[in-house]
Amino acid sequence: MTSVIWSQSSQQEKLEQRKAQIQQEIRDNEKLLQSVKSKEKSAMNVFTIQKNKIRLKEILINTTEKQTKLLANDMYVNQVKINKLNKELMILKEDYAKMILKSYKSRSEQSRAMFILSSENFLQAYKRAQYLKQYTNFRKAQGEEIFSKSTQLIDYNKKLNVQKVAKQKLIVENEKEKKGLVKEKEEQEKLVNSIKKDKNRIVSDIRKKQRESKTIDKQIDRLIREAIAEANRKAAIERAKAKALALANSAKSTTKGDTKEAVREAAKEAAKESVSSSRIELTPESKIIADNFRANRGNLPWPVEKGFISLGYGDQAHPIYNTLVIHNSGVEITTSEGASARAVFGGEVASVMVLSPVNKAVMIQHGDYFTIYQNLSSVSVSKGDQISIKQTIGRVRTNGDTGKTVIKFLLLQNTTYTDPKGWLSNK
Repeated sequence: MTSVIWSQSSQQEKLEQRKAQIQQEIRDNEKLLQSVKSKEKSAMNVFTIQKNKIRLKEILINTTEKQTKLLANDMYVNQVKINKLNKELMILKEDYAKMILKSYKSRSEQSRAMFILSSENFLQAYKRAQYLKQYTNFRKAQGEEIFSKSTQLIDYNKKLNVQKVAKQKLIVENEKEKKGLVKEKEEQEKLVNSIKKDKNRIVSDIRKKQRESKTIDKQIDRLIREAIAEANRKAAIERAKAKALALANSAKSTTKGDTKEAVREAAKEAAKESVSSSRIELTPESKIIADNFRANRGNLPWPVEKGFISLGYGDQAHPIYNTLVIHNSGVEITTSEGASARAVFGGEVASVMVLSPVNKAVMIQHGDYFTIYQNLSSVSVSKGDQISIKQTIGRVRTNGDTGKTVIKFLLLQNTTYTDPKGWLSNK
């Protein structure tokens, strides 16, 4: 019983923490929504943020319902305990009353003495004296047990009353959230209707953005292949140098000058050789980094401190026009204005890219993995810099027309794109 109560209490605390986190996300989302509404020329971006707000509200309602259920279970356990204590107290009090009555009838010291003196022998007298002593102790212990159980009963009744109030509060809170959710969905429906009237412009705008996105993806793909080739070339040169040095050292007649020359020639020859631009040949050091990165799958911090995924990875159906497909090579995270972009893992800056006059990007290498942070207004790192986890690498750009602040985050192993969402923590 104690184990069950502890488990429920632990779950209740976790749900309370999760609820507080969701409520904070809803408040952040509301600020974001108000900011966008004040600048927005199109309803589409408002729809995206409003949709996330509805999702958070639904999660909040579900979390509160789980809390209510856990509380009801806890109340049931306490009520069972109260019923059990009441029953035990009733039996104890009845027994105690009989014992007191019997003690009253035989209260005289003379009768006790006669009870002992009437013994047939010394052993029987000793046993009778011990019995009277044990009887007195038992009566005392029974009185203490009645007091203890009465105290427990008072405590459980107090706890149950507190739980009843908490449960009622949760029910009221949930009803309020449900009414708010209905209102949010009505507003969303109005937005959908207004968006549908402007289908041609929206379709045209999406196609334009998709063309721009493809151009940027090609540019990124080229830069990644260059980074892979550069890493492989460096590794090949280092291997050639090490081999030449080992050969020179094994030849006893070789001078120091000859050794240096042999190493230089080996490096030149290695630099001329063709290397792979699609797959990194890991050195022992870079393999450790790649293994550590892979081991943290599902636990990587977000590339911004707070925000939500407004566009997922891969081919995404348009939220209103299902026949319209949007391709995304990463995930788009909507955040607050002035947000900083941060590295999700330690590594080396492989490239700082200027994708357009208003769109900069940073590519960080983690062994044979690459993370790319796109749509930055400014960058605070340079190529070759060693970066630590959560280090600020730039500032996310806010679109002047829409008021939205969105970072596009990409994750690749060599040249293979993967869904970053599965790598990021649940916050």
